[in-house]
Amino acid sequence: MATIGPAGARQSSLRDNNLRLVLQRIVAAHEPPSRAQVAHSTSMTRSTVSRLVDDLVHAGFVNELAPQVGSGPGRPATPLVPSRGKIVALGLQVNTEFIAAVAVDLAGQVLATRRQNGQFVGSNPLAVLGDLGDLARQILGKLPRSTRVVGAGLALPGIVVAGTGRLMRAPNLGWSQVEAGPLLLPMPAKGMSGQPVHLGVRMGNEADFAALTVAQNRPGRSGDLADFVYLAGEVGVGGALVTDGTLAAGRSGLAGEIGHVCVDPNGPACRCGSTGCLEQYVGGDALRREAEAISPAPATAGSTPGSTPGSTPGSTAWTPREAVAALVASAKSGDERAEAVLQRASWALSVALGGVVNVVDIPTIVLGGHLGALGAYIKDDLTARLATRVLGSAWSPPRIVIARGVADSDVAGAHGAALAELQTLIANPARWVKSTAD
Repeated sequence: MATIGPAGARQSSLRDNNLRLVLQRIVAAHEPPSRAQVAHSTSMTRSTVSRLVDDLVHAGFVNELAPQVGSGPGRPATPLVPSRGKIVALGLQVNTEFIAAVAVDLAGQVLATRRQNGQFVGSNPLAVLGDLGDLARQILGKLPRSTRVVGAGLALPGIVVAGTGRLMRAPNLGWSQVEAGPLLLPMPAKGMSGQPVHLGVRMGNEADFAALTVAQNRPGRSGDLADFVYLAGEVGVGGALVTDGTLAAGRSGLAGEIGHVCVDPNGPACRCGSTGCLEQYVGGDALRREAEAISPAPATAGSTPGSTPGSTPGSTAWTPREAVAALVASAKSGDERAEAVLQRASWALSVALGGVVNVVDIPTIVLGGHLGALGAYIKDDLTARLATRVLGSAWSPPRIVIARGVADSDVAGAHGAALAELQTLIANPARWVKSTAD
């Protein structure tokens, strides 16, 4: 009887690696490549690439477009693109004021979104994550039967230790020591056999996942920025560091907690237990209090069309973005109190970000969430302050970029969680792809 020894294992490993390289070239390309172009860029033979592409097409990972007539001598080239609607990952998110679920496919399309507003500070994790599981199942129930759901990621606004599946602490939620994955109710997904399976959930920090929406403009394809510090605000402030297109998570996955960098040891107390954290000057709650002290919120705050929903319709509380808009409007009309609040926010950001840039030598600062709206107003002032705090400013001043599109949405964490799952798939497609030679 024949046995599979080391040679068979090496052959399988070689195919797996080649399959990964071929898929990476296709998903990363800005123009759809042909089999010949993939072969040239990977230094594989055309016959090898053709077999691997056939496997990817058969598995639903890659689509073939109409052949390009007149593309050169010989047979017309057939462009290859990531498939649409066939390979999907779920992104889940818990925020202090909403829970959300999105489905993103391998081409970067958002196929479905579900959202439920509420007040989740001090909430019961079991109940909230159960509701989030319901949203996820609603999305799964709407997807075509042929769709393959390959993973789910959960974005949480707190400290998640890498590899443990455990949320250690989320100060703004009031959660601690939560194993979020097991608390989500089982979600039926379609496996390779077409039979329902239980989908595992990978947990991570909300800001870390949101930063991926800047680093990638679709699964596996790099965005315009490769090295940046990302800072986004909702109720609190989340941060992440990306270098060479890869999230710098630190030894335990805890890097990027810029919202809890101390800018004034004698400053106000923070939920994290420290004092004078950046969050106490530019977080959504802090700016909301300042805005309401200057101009009480109207009864319809929180439900303004186009704003970030956060409060129950009819609530008298500003959402963070509405608070920033109100402060900016008041400052532009000459209100000195509003201008002072915005100047203090600029000062606090310059202290925290100046220290970060000096330590890690990062060229770009990306501001999202309500900090994007704030940054658009204070950009010149913040740039001038950073010039005095960043040692390399004379020859390489940090650039401030305002997040746009998905990266500026309040569900950027959920979207990034889905991207992370799809990236894992791209790094190891062999476990999902059956060889056409079998």
